[in-house]
Amino acid sequence: MRVLGVDPGLTRCGVGVVEGVAGRPLTMLGVGVVRTPADAELGHRLVAIERGIEEWLDAHRPEFVAVERVFSQHNVRTVMGTAQASAVAMLCASRRGIPVALHTPSEVKAAVTGSGRADKAQVGAMVTRLLRLDAPPRPADAADALALAICHIWRAPALNRLQQAHAQHSVRKVTR
Repeated sequence: MRVLGVDPGLTRCGVGVVEGVAGRPLTMLGVGVVRTPADAELGHRLVAIERGIEEWLDAHRPEFVAVERVFSQHNVRTVMGTAQASAVAMLCASRRGIPVALHTPSEVKAAVTGSGRADKAQVGAMVTRLLRLDAPPRPADAADALALAICHIWRAPALNRLQQAHAQHSVRKVTR
């Protein structure tokens, strides 16, 4: 399974591609950040993020895109920018028919570190270890994008089984 992880942000949108299957060693295929100038007009920033995501999709041809689920923060402006960047990533993937999964920050932290309250340094250290890298990816947005991809690879099989069980249960209820 090849997954593009996206840590959305207007100034720095982390992107990382990981390939592998649950229970086996994973491989990083690429990591980076799509940057936009903070003083640029919002529409231009969103177009720049779209172009960057499209380039990553073209270059790596992922089977899935995992995006950090936007969560409530005290700073509404930050939440809005994150949500807008997240929507751009989802749009780019959906336009190509690539399934999109949303994972919460605590879900990602728990998947890669064992604790949903892990800090950025712990996430970076575990991503480095899990992908057998020489050093943690910088900036932290890049490491977070890889963590999202890892989380999806590890959780997708269980999520698929749950969805199939739910679908079968729904069919049984309808036929009774």
